[in-house]
Amino acid sequence: MTKRIWLKLCAGAALAVGAASGAVAQMYEKITLVNSTGYTISEIYISPASSLGWEEDVLAWDVLEDGQEFELDFRRSENTCDWDLKVVYNDGEEAVWDGLDLCEDWHFELFYNARTGDTHLTASH
Repeated sequence: MTKRIWLKLCAGAALAVGAASGAVAQMYEKITLVNSTGYTISEIYISPASSLGWEEDVLAWDVLEDGQEFELDFRRSENTCDWDLKVVYNDGEEAVWDGLDLCEDWHFELFYNARTGDTHLTASH
């Protein structure tokens, strides 16, 4: 293979990688989660949708009281827009959302419906 063909192949590969990661470059660096559930959230986990497990608790030793918001500095190296989110209330109950598109949305608000026992999430940007 000549040097000229090798350089063209390398340049083409670099362009392909740049185009494929364009959507990921659009991912927001800060994500806001608002607790409007009426209850205290003691743990928040976020991980790539393709992951088999949860990452560390991003609240660490803190809690998210009702009415508070949590801003997560989200500069992740994973090459994906799709993430899963899990919150754990202080009584141990959990709510999970799969496949959140963090390239599209960066503001999430949690609501609890006492009649149905469900927590739902609204997403916006």
